[in-house]
Amino acid sequence: MGHFYVARRLGIKVLRFNIGFGKSLWKTTDKHGTEFALSAIPLGGYVRMLDSRVDDVTEQERAVEFHARPVPQKMAVFAAGPLVNLLFAVLAMFFVYLIGVESVKPIIGDVTPNSIAAQSRIPIGSEIIRVDGKETRDWEAVNFELVSHIGDDSMEIEVQDPTSFATSKVILDIRQWHFDPDKASPLSSLGLIPFRPPITTQIGLVADNSPASRAGLLKNDKIVQLDGTPVEKWEQIVEYISARPDKTVGIMVEREGRNVPVMAGIGVHPDREGQGYLGVIPQSEPWPEQYRFNQQYGFFGAIGQAIQKTWRLITLSIEMIGKLLTGDVSVKNLSGPISIAQGAGASAGFGVVYFLSFLALISVNLGIINLLPLPVLDGGHLLYYFIELLRGKPVPDHIQEIGFRIGGAVIMLLMAVAIFNDIARL
Repeated sequence: MGHFYVARRLGIKVLRFNIGFGKSLWKTTDKHGTEFALSAIPLGGYVRMLDSRVDDVTEQERAVEFHARPVPQKMAVFAAGPLVNLLFAVLAMFFVYLIGVESVKPIIGDVTPNSIAAQSRIPIGSEIIRVDGKETRDWEAVNFELVSHIGDDSMEIEVQDPTSFATSKVILDIRQWHFDPDKASPLSSLGLIPFRPPITTQIGLVADNSPASRAGLLKNDKIVQLDGTPVEKWEQIVEYISARPDKTVGIMVEREGRNVPVMAGIGVHPDREGQGYLGVIPQSEPWPEQYRFNQQYGFFGAIGQAIQKTWRLITLSIEMIGKLLTGDVSVKNLSGPISIAQGAGASAGFGVVYFLSFLALISVNLGIINLLPLPVLDGGHLLYYFIELLRGKPVPDHIQEIGFRIGGAVIMLLMAVAIFNDIARL
């Protein structure tokens, strides 16, 4: 849309606006002669403009073809695509903050023994308010700032006591920090365990077609006994059930003020061979009110927050590309269309606010990647035009062609690695 809009505003004739690649599923032509099409493979799209280098251009069409335009106009057309990606991210985050998103303060619930966090003696129960001077209002912000320090030697975390409001700074030695996003989160890999309300023995969810649903267990049932043995903690229930696949267990539940006996045939966990499976999720105690807050702003406040958040996503994306080039971030962390689709589905399941946040993140990444100075990408075209602006004449066609071949090969290699990583994660 960015390429299309700017080209139209500059009077350049657009021949085709295409979403996707491959065989066309639908197309139509507008009064300007532009063909709009939807194709079968939804992995991108393109805008094709009238260009004398590849099209037969009549004398009357010289004024509306792309190649004859001044260099600044051609740069504007190519820069418009990534710019719209970044503007869309601002728009998405604007609606996030206008609607409001429920967040919890980043309170440290516990620290894993012998971990990096434990060695730094970070105080349990404190709130992380800054990481290397950058404000962290919620756990998402903390995660972003932690990831930005991959490959560094140390990291400064500023914490605050929630009761006295006294602050202190802790230096984490992260030279031995090995973070693999497929195995752990940035928090757990450092040994930081977020505070969560205690889990009760009351059932919060019964999975469909599970042993629990077949046995007649209901939401809000409180499990008080297993085979006559009283239980007080959910961990006792997990341990008991896990050790009894294909067994029958007598479960006493408290339901509407009275005890109800239930006989349940324990199944086998679908993802953990040899472990028992009941198919219930517990309820937690309510979050303390002082730990919760709603990030909701008025019109102008939401604009400010959206710009600030998008800017941090931009800088973080650039930092990650730099760490990828230096080897601090492994190519195993690259994700492709399958992971994007899974992330979109998961975020949509949490609600429109989380889906919009995910779209903003993806849009920023697309915009930044498209600005990389690789021929084939918009950034590569901008590089050629910038060189042309400096030297007063275009980069020779044969050099451009070599660059496009190299750039195409690099992009195809990156896509292959990303898709391979996606498949490996399935």
